[in-house]
Amino acid sequence: MRLDKYLADLQLGTRSQLRTYIRKGRVTVNGRPVTQPEYQVDEGKDTVVYAGETLTYRKYRYYMLHKPAGVVTASRDRHDKTVLDLLPAALRRDLFPVGRLDKDTEGLLLLTNNGELAHCLLAPKKHVRKTYYAECSGAVSPADLERLAHGVDIGDDTPTRPAEVRLISRTQGQYCIEISITEGRYHQIKRMIAAIGGTVTYLKRLTMGPLSLDESLARGQYRALTAQEEAMLTDT
Repeated sequence: MRLDKYLADLQLGTRSQLRTYIRKGRVTVNGRPVTQPEYQVDEGKDTVVYAGETLTYRKYRYYMLHKPAGVVTASRDRHDKTVLDLLPAALRRDLFPVGRLDKDTEGLLLLTNNGELAHCLLAPKKHVRKTYYAECSGAVSPADLERLAHGVDIGDDTPTRPAEVRLISRTQGQYCIEISITEGRYHQIKRMIAAIGGTVTYLKRLTMGPLSLDESLARGQYRALTAQEEAMLTDT
């Protein structure tokens, strides 16, 4: 791998900035200054020191984002702000969102550059569990919740898979539930609630597979996954 790419992958600056830094002899590889940006580095064996710090190369990166309403889950969009726009430009390079949350939906979103992991998390056969908190308008009965738990017709070829549903609160014309599903159909939660005669007025994703939203993150904030979270994720 080129030395400038190695450094850029670690978000230490833009490629042009890093080339200038390298040419000034401020980067060493195995104890020797290297002034050629195109110098080939073995990321698994070579010791690279930048600004006095010994670097550890990370091929894959993972970030947890508390997605706010009003931004679209996409890498780029001509009209709307995207989830990647919430990150600094130097950090967002090569990242993409895993799965999709509706523009008006909040909550946990994983950003990564690991395509293989993203495929595993989204593959229908994997049945990765996702939990949502939903505020709904309309009336709801125990029988309605039982229907959601067993699967409902949302207009697709097959009913939804069984879900776990917990009623949190209920008042006249309003109720709040926590619902866990193992599918990712288009607008699935909204369509499931519509199938029992309700309307989702607020939706927030709380978990995805082994990850749980860090509630210390305000809407629009992000952080890198911890080593423990990465380990749980890659074992999925």
